[in-house]
Amino acid sequence: MNQRSAGQMTNETIGVVGVGLMGHGIAKNLLAADYPVTVIAHRNRTPIESLTALGAVEVSDLDQMAAACSVIHICAPGSPQVEEIVGALLPALKPGSIIVDCSTSDPTSTIALAQKLAEVGCHMADAPLGGTPVQAEQGELATMVGADAGIFARLEPVIASWAGAIVHIGPCGAGHKMKLLNNFVSLGYAALYSEALALSRKVGISVDQFDSVIRGSRMDCGFYQTFMGYAVEGNREAHKFTLTNALKDLRYLEAMADNVALANPIGNAVKNSFALASAAGGSGPEDYVPHLVDYVARQNGLD
Repeated sequence: MNQRSAGQMTNETIGVVGVGLMGHGIAKNLLAADYPVTVIAHRNRTPIESLTALGAVEVSDLDQMAAACSVIHICAPGSPQVEEIVGALLPALKPGSIIVDCSTSDPTSTIALAQKLAEVGCHMADAPLGGTPVQAEQGELATMVGADAGIFARLEPVIASWAGAIVHIGPCGAGHKMKLLNNFVSLGYAALYSEALALSRKVGISVDQFDSVIRGSRMDCGFYQTFMGYAVEGNREAHKFTLTNALKDLRYLEAMADNVALANPIGNAVKNSFALASAAGGSGPEDYVPHLVDYVARQNGLD
């Protein structure tokens, strides 16, 4: 018997809203798994044309997307955009449809959207992403999923087409909670590295000397290597995640801590490091997390 593709086995029809740095790879790998994929343009037509050449169908509005698809992925900057997209999809969704939010969103918003969708017989799941655009293209992202057990069972073969590591965290909203914790750790590293590098330079230890001690030691990790791809090698695209999005995620983390009355002084310190960089001009579309090292250096009188 010939082995059938994932798309043939599940009979899901998939939509992807937001085919940018991460969404393009997700859609491409869904197509490779033989899922019927529907996409919609935002501003940049290049990824749309790439995907339609691979077999995706383009629609002109979200009503058409909702009518065509049983599972719709959203890759957006944050909760305000996700709320707007879900609101536009809602009137035309078919009963039983699943919205999968791959963004890093506010869990409170996610849970509220799930309630709205449940009222019309539809479902919400959060599957925020871990990894880089390169990993997205290779189908090797990680994701932490918030969904009821039955919805997760239905989604797992779909997600497996674009993710190499899938962890079911718990009910809807749990994935976004875990993603904020994950980003707190990674962005905390970024703030720590930036301050340590500024201090090392102030006391006469070069960036290369600092790196020669940390790299390969117990303090080394994948994020360190990506971050230092800019600090040491000057690769401005070593980690294409904007300072603006980082600051947004840290504000969501602060709200999550406030909701449970948790004191989070380290989280606030990390947030303020990114807020200072943003206020100093690091709010552009190509101002990425490793560039924080420059802003911290300048705040301390270093070129």
